[in-house]
Amino acid sequence: MLEFRYLLTILVLLISGIRVVAQHDDNGLVQFSGIVVTADSLTPVPYTNIVIKNTWRGTVADYYGYFSFVAYKKDTVIFSAVGFKKGEFAIPDSITGDRYSLIQVMASDTILLTQTIIYPWPSKEKFKETFLKYDVPDDDYERAKKNLDLAQLKQMASNYPMDGSMNFRNSMQNYQDKLYYIGQTQPITILNPFAWAQFIKAWKEGKFKRKNKD
Repeated sequence: MLEFRYLLTILVLLISGIRVVAQHDDNGLVQFSGIVVTADSLTPVPYTNIVIKNTWRGTVADYYGYFSFVAYKKDTVIFSAVGFKKGEFAIPDSITGDRYSLIQVMASDTILLTQTIIYPWPSKEKFKETFLKYDVPDDDYERAKKNLDLAQLKQMASNYPMDGSMNFRNSMQNYQDKLYYIGQTQPITILNPFAWAQFIKAWKEGKFKRKNKD
């Protein structure tokens, strides 16, 4: 007798659940699809967050602003994206089919950030010390002569590291040298007269002098 009551209770619960699902299905599921565009130029708004209001259900638009997911009629859908005002759309309950398409237009929104002041020196004392020690040229011509001084440009060039293209050319030159001298002994640089000429020239220019460290 107890088992019969237990089975009867389960049967009643199942029937009630089927009725609830049937009532929920009467609301109608729809394939809600569309595209999100801007209001001024009608260009797609990529990666827009699309969420049904008061739920965690939704999706994210792709790079072209397209989205598609399953929703119920009468659901209120919220569209949000960085730099745009939030938009809402209520899926109508008068849809006869199981699909509904939408072009959601997003209006631009101005984002106000808090004011940030950037100083070139960490403190007022450091600024005062640097300002008092700064040697200001007499005019623009003297300043240009100082910046374009040949010795200073050479010093800057010698300390400037190679960029990506220079490193690439150097690597390719070393690779070509290996291919050129493959199977034979590479020439000894110490016997190269051009290398000696470059060494003597650099020595006369003082490039091998020891630099005083500050």
